[in-house]
Amino acid sequence: MTHNSAHLDRRLAPEARAELLLQQMTLREKCFQLTSVPPWYLVAPNGGPSDGTADWLAKAPGFICNFGIDDPAAAADIVGRLQRTAVEGTRLGIPLLLHAEALNGFLAGGHMVFPTAIGLAATWSPDLIREMADVIRKQMKRVGIRQALSPNMDIALDPRWGRVHETYGEDPYLAAALSVAFTQGLQSEDLTEGVIATAKHFIAYSAPEGGVNLSAYEGGSRRTRDLFGYPFEAAINMAGLGSVMNAYSSVDGVPAGASREVLTELLRETLGFDGFVSADYMTLEHIVTRQFAASTPAVAGRLAIAAGLDAEFPTPYGYGDVLAAEVEAGRADVTDVNASVRRILTAKFRLGLFENPYPEESIDVVAVAAEGRELSAELASRSVVLAKNDGLLPLSEGKVSVAVIGPHADAVKLQFPTYSYPAFRDMTVFMSSGGLGNMVGIDPGMTAWNEALFTDTPVEEFVRGQLGATALAEEIDARAARSVASVGSTLTEDLGDAAIADAVAAAQESDVVVLALGGASLWFNGERTEGEGSDSADISLPAAQTRLAEAVAAIGKPIVAVLFQGRAYALPPVIQDAEAIIVAPYGGPFGAAAVADVIFGSVNPSGKLPYSIPRHSGQIPVYHHQHAGTGYRNPLPPDVNRHYLDMPATPLFTFGHGLSYTRFELEELNSETSALTDGTWHLATTVANKGERAGVATVQLYARMNATGVTRPAQQLIGFARIELQPGARSRASFTVDASLLGFTGLDHLFGVEPGRVDFFLGFDAADRRQSGSFELVGDRVVLSSAERTFLSEAAIGSV
Repeated sequence: MTHNSAHLDRRLAPEARAELLLQQMTLREKCFQLTSVPPWYLVAPNGGPSDGTADWLAKAPGFICNFGIDDPAAAADIVGRLQRTAVEGTRLGIPLLLHAEALNGFLAGGHMVFPTAIGLAATWSPDLIREMADVIRKQMKRVGIRQALSPNMDIALDPRWGRVHETYGEDPYLAAALSVAFTQGLQSEDLTEGVIATAKHFIAYSAPEGGVNLSAYEGGSRRTRDLFGYPFEAAINMAGLGSVMNAYSSVDGVPAGASREVLTELLRETLGFDGFVSADYMTLEHIVTRQFAASTPAVAGRLAIAAGLDAEFPTPYGYGDVLAAEVEAGRADVTDVNASVRRILTAKFRLGLFENPYPEESIDVVAVAAEGRELSAELASRSVVLAKNDGLLPLSEGKVSVAVIGPHADAVKLQFPTYSYPAFRDMTVFMSSGGLGNMVGIDPGMTAWNEALFTDTPVEEFVRGQLGATALAEEIDARAARSVASVGSTLTEDLGDAAIADAVAAAQESDVVVLALGGASLWFNGERTEGEGSDSADISLPAAQTRLAEAVAAIGKPIVAVLFQGRAYALPPVIQDAEAIIVAPYGGPFGAAAVADVIFGSVNPSGKLPYSIPRHSGQIPVYHHQHAGTGYRNPLPPDVNRHYLDMPATPLFTFGHGLSYTRFELEELNSETSALTDGTWHLATTVANKGERAGVATVQLYARMNATGVTRPAQQLIGFARIELQPGARSRASFTVDASLLGFTGLDHLFGVEPGRVDFFLGFDAADRRQSGSFELVGDRVVLSSAERTFLSEAAIGSV
């Protein structure tokens, strides 16, 4: 079959070029264009072809799956050889599209690591998230990897689920604001200079039954779209989101990767998505071997292609030759295949891969390693949440002795959770050395590849040497008059009476105790409390840490409890009673320093919780936007002062909570009393710093739409503004809220804005109603398409 080069005319639109190329492809070429393979299928790690190169070039796969190595220059060399092999060695010369993870930094060695996603959410700083994503964009494009399997847009409501730290938390508005920022920074205004963002996991993957990863999601269409779909819909319409990854879970009884209702009717026809759908790794195999929704790879392949799953990762299982045979037998429709190929080719043309698929020829490894260093430190600093302070903090630098006690006292590697490169590298080296890891997507050929490209450097040594990471005990020692450290327990194991006695002795000889407690997220290896496939029935702080804390607290020294965590833990009384509580994410190389800065006051804390912390495991879920009449949003019966017999139903610390070393007030509220259902509503307030030091106030605007016939959230976040204020300073915060932000899916299953009363309040967290009021939405109901909606309000900061 001959071919022509009409598709190489760059004057044509990407869609037109894709159509011209599609017409020249054989059925087999089409079905393999939808597949990914590991790099070792096409090239050897240190030069030359692999054993199976010729066979795979005849198939011409469209993608190369995730791989990471320590050296950016070596990575670029491998990518260049992969592209040269594909462009020069296949019949049509279609460039490959390589992908990598980039949740909180490009998942490849020699690049900066940023705080994990839940830490990014605690900053409430979309501007810095966009800046971070722009750094990642430059790094990925430099080495020729043009698709990121990020960001994670899941709404995390259940802290039993081990992947909460990968998300932006419990609130759809905050998640949307950060998802849009990340997508814009990564893809850039010109996709030829950008990297395709892949939003995951569509849809409601973060709401598995029982909190167990991969489990089914059961929810109605309103909850599915209006809650879990919100960040995706915002990124599609505000940032031109290029790709979406399916959830592993089933939705209403159908695996999401094989659900036309999810991937076509909801994602494309309702939300307006026009990019390509990337399969989460081994999705089709899950459909056959785990969910038993297909009897063979062939059945899974034809179900998925009909549903709208465009690309199969990481290796062909139900696509490739299997799918081609299904089409030839008349069991799969070539029209569906053509649609998926068209979408993938269009993306490649939009990226400019046909003009230049190669990485940069020269990479300054030293300069690359320094990129984003200051930004990572700033994000870590903003992510620290001061949850409680009875006046103990800040400590006076150089004037107090401090005992740093707990499993996080000297644990550097625990600042790097799953989906950060150090954790990926640790897991990879572990498996290559014979460890029994079980991460999805592992290929047998990976071991030989990794042995050639990785050294066996321990992860602690790696993060210290490559990223300059430090432990909390070191950072406190640099600031205290004197310090001593004692581990006392591991994360989950009691080390016995001798270890407890050592910790108590350290506390007795110190003025203040810093309990360095919390969790860890690892990839199927090592001691952990969170992570992919690492869920918990009981979200209480592990018993070993509780016993340690109780023994130390018994001597009566003031306690600062530092909780390094990626999800909420139910805290025992000994921690709740501490004089100060700090909640910190897995903050990357500067996470420990950021906490020490807050403890000693060189930084005034500004982090805000992106999730609610319950009083007890039995409360969950306890997210702030529960529907009216649900959970702790229920009115109390007469003569009853709490919803449970044994404790209040409210969270211990609510969403948006976070203290400062100064004091803020809201003054001079002005708000319109009405707005049209197709118009905008305006509100303004004055924020005043009443304290004696500079600080950051994060003003949060919440509202409740009083609907007819449909129960809506008791409150929903509809705007926020992060304002830096000097002592005694005042600023005016003005919000412009489009009426569509108050829309919802109605009784007729159409999205619209209805007339009615809207109650609102302003404060500094989700329970702080220091200013409140109401206004009327007036006019006829307005039914809106996704493209007609506004997803984020406008906030302006001005002088008083």
